[in-house]
Amino acid sequence: MNTAEPPPLLAPFEGREPPRPAWFAQALAHAPERRRHTVQGAAIETLCWGDAGRPGLLLLHGKMAHADWWSFIAPFFAATHRVVAISFAGMGGSDWRASYDIDTMADEALAVAQAEALFDAPLKPLVVGHSFGGFASLACIAKAGARLGGVVLLDMPLLSRVQRRLRDEPALRVGAFASRPTRVYTTPAAALARFRFAPPQPCDNLFIADHIARTSIKPVTLPDGAGWTWRFDPRVAAIHPGDAAARLQAANSPVALAWGEDSALVTPDVAAYGASLCPPATPTLAIPGARHHVMVDQPLALVAALRALLSAWPA
Repeated sequence: MNTAEPPPLLAPFEGREPPRPAWFAQALAHAPERRRHTVQGAAIETLCWGDAGRPGLLLLHGKMAHADWWSFIAPFFAATHRVVAISFAGMGGSDWRASYDIDTMADEALAVAQAEALFDAPLKPLVVGHSFGGFASLACIAKAGARLGGVVLLDMPLLSRVQRRLRDEPALRVGAFASRPTRVYTTPAAALARFRFAPPQPCDNLFIADHIARTSIKPVTLPDGAGWTWRFDPRVAAIHPGDAAARLQAANSPVALAWGEDSALVTPDVAAYGASLCPPATPTLAIPGARHHVMVDQPLALVAALRALLSAWPA
């Protein structure tokens, strides 16, 4: 078992931004509309691109992530879609709850989709859920499948019972990250230096890691001055995905499966198990050169794959 802490990604920059390629800067320059919608008493951070009335595209992030993980992907679809990314309660800029569960996450996603007019377009909206966001997408299907045009499950680690027994590496288990208080740092640079991906992985696109890290911290007040900490409630680590296999088998909305070809979570056997629960014609896409965090490793390949998929699917 490998228990060594992965090397720091951003510490060598000492708080400075790594160089950004032109495409990335241009994508971020296409800034979203930022709003908050109250769902079951919690304000849910919402980012929107594109005009209302266009086909809807709802983007759902993974555990301990937030809507800005999509802020350099969503602009590529804004000319053709109304794109909405949310931060689930307890993550990003959304309110924290007393407790969390997968069905409430689905309620948040569907309520924001309704508020942002994704259900008002002539075509039914599509959902892309990354990692644990895939489990939330399946919960959305269970609640509103007939209202959805289709769901793309992106590197969602759905394991069979046998695979769960065999996977004994704690860092690779879904929900394995301890529910401990988040650490407070004295400066933003100190917080950025501690940023890691979960599960741990190397990163070639440090400009993306830096953007995600910067949008993942918030200021807090300390007795002796200001501090900085992470924007997620550590209790979200304990959210259970529910019976995702049963929900996938019972899906009454088209489903597509996509994953990083080098993912530590969706290995070939895991991808095959997910595909075995779907109808034979279900699209399956492996993104070459991508690990679990596909939008970080291969952002432009992900954009190209989603564009190709949406051009011919789910028709």
